[in-house]
Amino acid sequence: MPMPANLPQRLARESAYDCPRKRERRSVISLFNPRCPVEERERTWIQESFEWLRGEFGVAPLNVPVVLPTSEYFPPPFSGSDGDVRSVVRSVARYMGVQADVDVEFSEDLDGAENLMRLFPGGTGTFRSSGAAGVYAHADVDGPHVVTIDRSCVTEPARLLAVIAHELGHVRLFGERRMSADRQDHEPLTDLATVYLGMGIFTANAAFNFGRIAGYGIEPAGGWHSRRLGHMTEQMFGYALARYAVYRGELDPAWAKYLDTNPRVYMKQGIRYLRHRDHDVHRPW
Repeated sequence: MPMPANLPQRLARESAYDCPRKRERRSVISLFNPRCPVEERERTWIQESFEWLRGEFGVAPLNVPVVLPTSEYFPPPFSGSDGDVRSVVRSVARYMGVQADVDVEFSEDLDGAENLMRLFPGGTGTFRSSGAAGVYAHADVDGPHVVTIDRSCVTEPARLLAVIAHELGHVRLFGERRMSADRQDHEPLTDLATVYLGMGIFTANAAFNFGRIAGYGIEPAGGWHSRRLGHMTEQMFGYALARYAVYRGELDPAWAKYLDTNPRVYMKQGIRYLRHRDHDVHRPW
């Protein structure tokens, strides 16, 4: 189609030739731009939730070493006895800043309703949160904090540590009255708290085999349900760890080698994405 006679020659050339080239160049640049490993609503939720956690716990948790799956943090031997498990719970509680005393119980079948009801029969204000491998319960005022662990975890130390970290995350959020039980995203937020409080390697490595369920999670329309452990996906954990690393000023964290392949790949993708969005990546305080 001929250009209007009054269109300047430069703009005519731009319209007929340069603009398509620019569009093509933008398309190519977009193709190679780092992509966020999570969807936009998940990215926004993680960012806003990290800010909330920073407001609740301050920056101190970001200035201590990341807890690693090494003998430095969990010295051998570990026989799987009740005493050994309770010792591990005390260690993780110390790393996560838990001040309250926590009673540890064990169950052969956490799926049985009788195990939940046996913890606190009756009473008002009791909070219970159960997953596939652990249960946290706490009654009002001076009631005890009780973590019940499925014995099937005891033979898998990495899985056991993820369960303990998640349940102690409940202690820090619910037990310390930082969050109410009616908050819809309380389970994924507890997973995110394990990242912020230094135990993210364990919970990220345990995040697998997830399915979507309606009526639960970040939005009323749907959320996350784990058939095994946790409530965030590997992609979400990876991006959360990327934000955690950036918050710590670590753009190539040495502790990444302890992550399983998927969360490690998602974390590195997340760091590239964050660096692309802000070339002067720095701590946000």
